[in-house]
Amino acid sequence: MSTAVDDDLWSAIGDPTRRRMIDLLLADGQGTATTLSAHLPVTRQAVTKHLAVLDRVGLVRSASAGREKRYQVDEAQLARAVAQLNSVGEIWDARLRRVKSLAEAIQRAKDAEK
Repeated sequence: MSTAVDDDLWSAIGDPTRRRMIDLLLADGQGTATTLSAHLPVTRQAVTKHLAVLDRVGLVRSASAGREKRYQVDEAQLARAVAQLNSVGEIWDARLRRVKSLAEAIQRAKDAEK
């Protein structure tokens, strides 16, 4: 994934309504804008726009079903997003351990001066 794709992906996931939509799609296996809007505090039109964002970054796939589109989560893309998040978490954990170590060293130096 390129940095631009990563930015778009995280921007898409950063919205709480879209995260809820992903949860609903995962729970039900699939859904339409109409079925999703019944569970969300937004209009069907807003759901359609959110689905377009998720589709653009590859988190959902759609298939025509009569007059509506049925959406489902692209589990491979979601797995890549989860792996990236885990990687970022590990990097930040290492940074925080380093900050803690430095803070403890500074505190020990101050205690030794007393």
